[in-house]
Amino acid sequence: MTRLGAHELIDVLVDEGSWTSWDGVLADPAASAEYAEQLARARARTGLDEAVITGAANIRGRRIAMLVCDFGFLGGSIGIGASDRLAAAVRRATAEKVPLLALPTSGGTRMQEGTTAFLQMVKTTAAVVDHKSAHLPYLVYLRDPTTGGLFASWGSLGHLTFAEPGALVGFLGPRVYESLYGEPFPAGVQTAENLYACGLIDAVTPVHELGDVVDRTLNIVTRSPCATTQPAPAIRPPADIPAWQSVIASRRPDRPGVRQLLHDAAEDVLKLNGTGQGENDPGLLLALTRFGDMPCVLLGQDRHSQTPEAPLGPGALRQARRGMRLAAGLTLPLVTLIDTAGAALSKQAEEGGLAGEIAGCIADMVALEVPTISVLLGQGTGGGALALLPADRILAAQHGWLSPLPPEGASAILHHDTSHAPAMAAKQGIRSSELLAHGIVDRVIPEFPDAAEEPESFCLRVGAVLRHELAALGDADASQRLTERAQRFDRIGQPDPVLAQAG
Repeated sequence: MTRLGAHELIDVLVDEGSWTSWDGVLADPAASAEYAEQLARARARTGLDEAVITGAANIRGRRIAMLVCDFGFLGGSIGIGASDRLAAAVRRATAEKVPLLALPTSGGTRMQEGTTAFLQMVKTTAAVVDHKSAHLPYLVYLRDPTTGGLFASWGSLGHLTFAEPGALVGFLGPRVYESLYGEPFPAGVQTAENLYACGLIDAVTPVHELGDVVDRTLNIVTRSPCATTQPAPAIRPPADIPAWQSVIASRRPDRPGVRQLLHDAAEDVLKLNGTGQGENDPGLLLALTRFGDMPCVLLGQDRHSQTPEAPLGPGALRQARRGMRLAAGLTLPLVTLIDTAGAALSKQAEEGGLAGEIAGCIADMVALEVPTISVLLGQGTGGGALALLPADRILAAQHGWLSPLPPEGASAILHHDTSHAPAMAAKQGIRSSELLAHGIVDRVIPEFPDAAEEPESFCLRVGAVLRHELAALGDADASQRLTERAQRFDRIGQPDPVLAQAG
């Protein structure tokens, strides 16, 4: 692997002539003669005064602040001078309200400066926290190698994190591990590709493609100033369809799911990966996307990735909660697509904290300050569905439905068989028309007669409704919207006061 120096990397990424340095002159640290000589050699070899340079540039015409490490300067190690420079640049990016791209490569703390240098990681991290608290994007691109305190601080705090193919990325450098424990670190663990497989980073991206990824990300997360509420698509009243017919339709293997919806109806899609905590459940898709000019964070239960052998597990819900945090952090609306036969029922799910993750999702969605929309796209079974339901607007496909158990489960509880499932579906009020009548959903999106028979038209219909609802919620008063969200769930199940008075 050829390692690019800091200026070489900048030349690859930024628009020609757009780089502006933010670096001032650094005071030399109090150093031994040996350390001073090492600094002098590093400066002569790299042409840099420190292991990090900072500044701002345009990437595809969009201004962005950058933190760029150079491994050629004492292994990219971070001391007091580098930390001062990093923190100052992060705070300037925050003050100027520009996104921030970090491009670390480092062996960690500069050992020549010891504990004092080690503690500087807190300063840089605090500056990044303030930047994110201002709801400004923070993107990280991990380069070969990135280890030690840098990876364990500001290198692991990105809203989105990408990595260079083949990059060595890990907390403890392999040479240090072997020196301490007398054996090599297990092969294949500290690689960008393995971290991606473990759901710790969002993508493995070559340097020459990074500019496009950064541009797409910022294009999605920035709402167009000309975005306006569009007239609501004309939608017919829901048809009176038997509940069991909807259950059967929702289970058709050729029914369009989240992936087809994004393919047909979304303007742009940037799929993200995993929980950021070592899990990656394919049953839930997490993405940044746009419907028309309306950006959002999207959480979609992927019907085709949930199987009896791999049902929706607690990792999927932790992935969903990451998406909720991302929506809050970037002040983006959240859209959830519900399409699940139910959460996992297993030893692993119980020990993995499934119930707690369902509760956590509900609590997070209830409290989210950003606009939220939930769509019952198909099956809506149990806690796995409820976890993504509490939203400002709840929509349902005509054959979408919601139930505490699949009808067969309800039949087994009350009748000790599954043959009463159609009758249970009818009795429990699970179908979209009844959810609409009871105020649980706000709108039913029709199917003519079944989404599986008209997949593209159905997906475009859903996308048009989402675009309208996202724009309408974006224009609504935030405090009133939050009040109405809480009140809608207070009202569910209560007698209609008008009917009660009439009675």
